[in-house]
Amino acid sequence: MAYIEPAPIKDEQNPFEAMMSRFHIASQILGIDDEVYNVLKTPVKQVIVSLPVTMDDGSIKVFEGFRVIHSNILGPSKGGIRFDQGVNLDEVKALAAWMTWKCAVVDIPYGGAKGGIKCNPREMSSGEIERLMRAYTLAMIEIFGPDRDIPAPDMGTGPREMAWLMDEYSRTQGMTINSVVTGKPLVLGGSLGRTEATGRGVMVSTLAAMEKLKINPYKATCAVQGFGNVGSYAALLLEERGVKVVAVSDLSGTYYNENGIDIQEAIDFRNDNNGSLEGYENAENMGGDEILTLDVDVLVPAATEDVITSHNVDKIKARLIVEGANGPTSAKADAVIAEKGIMVAPDILANAGGVTVSYFEWVQNRLGYKWTGERVNRRSDRIMKDAFDNVYKTSQEYNVSMRIAAYIVAIDKVARTYKYRGGF
Repeated sequence: MAYIEPAPIKDEQNPFEAMMSRFHIASQILGIDDEVYNVLKTPVKQVIVSLPVTMDDGSIKVFEGFRVIHSNILGPSKGGIRFDQGVNLDEVKALAAWMTWKCAVVDIPYGGAKGGIKCNPREMSSGEIERLMRAYTLAMIEIFGPDRDIPAPDMGTGPREMAWLMDEYSRTQGMTINSVVTGKPLVLGGSLGRTEATGRGVMVSTLAAMEKLKINPYKATCAVQGFGNVGSYAALLLEERGVKVVAVSDLSGTYYNENGIDIQEAIDFRNDNNGSLEGYENAENMGGDEILTLDVDVLVPAATEDVITSHNVDKIKARLIVEGANGPTSAKADAVIAEKGIMVAPDILANAGGVTVSYFEWVQNRLGYKWTGERVNRRSDRIMKDAFDNVYKTSQEYNVSMRIAAYIVAIDKVARTYKYRGGF
């Protein structure tokens, strides 16, 4: 498999650098000219705001909020809002660019954006989080809009926070506008199938990749790193289709059972145990990051960025890696994975099920009509399967990895649209 040396990376753990490295390779292969290259590598807009919030004890605390719009060439920008202590501009820029490529790969008429607030929601009350979310919405009132920029939940946020955002935005407009945000509660115009959408997309990508590798799902083993929304649904849906999930992990450790883990039982245990698998007894807790190096057919990293790096990539034994998380593989590890002949279903393809169903939610809000869960799943499965087949065909055509092929598909679509629209 051909491997083009990427542009030098200053910092392996910098997600923006990692994204730019892959972008650079794909652009060279496509022969993108300098004008388009420079337009596509640079975010359209970067907004940093200070958010003074009254805390429960009466004190005023000032939080830092971000919103980066990477591209709006294909349509309104789309991307989640994360509440996390580690949020920084480089991370948000990388995630916004990934959203651009993700939407382009699955052929959805959105550009890419991402937002975040530097905070620790675990240490905040519901009232404090609500006031922070409403302050952020007001600060971004000129940015957000159903035809401009459409936020969604991400790490540390969920339907509750999106409901507050929708309400605050609607108040400023003097009418209910539920299409300004996706990932809302069902009663506020949320879509059926949204909760499990990202995990479901991971499942569809996994089965499509196994078909290409001629791996029989009923004889395959799988390890899933991260047991949040994406990891748990991916594990559950793979198990339903015959794959034996022998290991799952969260912050409390790696839980291994060679006979397979009962995923629904593990989910129920986690839900009853403050969101943690700690104390789960029907699997051995191996601790640490051993889950990445287990001898399994399929590895699904569905936790955070940069977990597969040059430090541990040599020990990976899986034949297939399906990226449920954004950016779980560092750019330096890509070369080693290519040498080892491991197929990777990359993040911008494998976890695009979430934005696909977010798009369906937006469409339903605009139509004022609700689809059945069956229709949502059927349509998202078809989009994910078509996207996988398109990326696979491109990887064969250019003799490159699936990751570079996904970037080629995405960059080509955005670049051609830019040209048709007349550029600058």
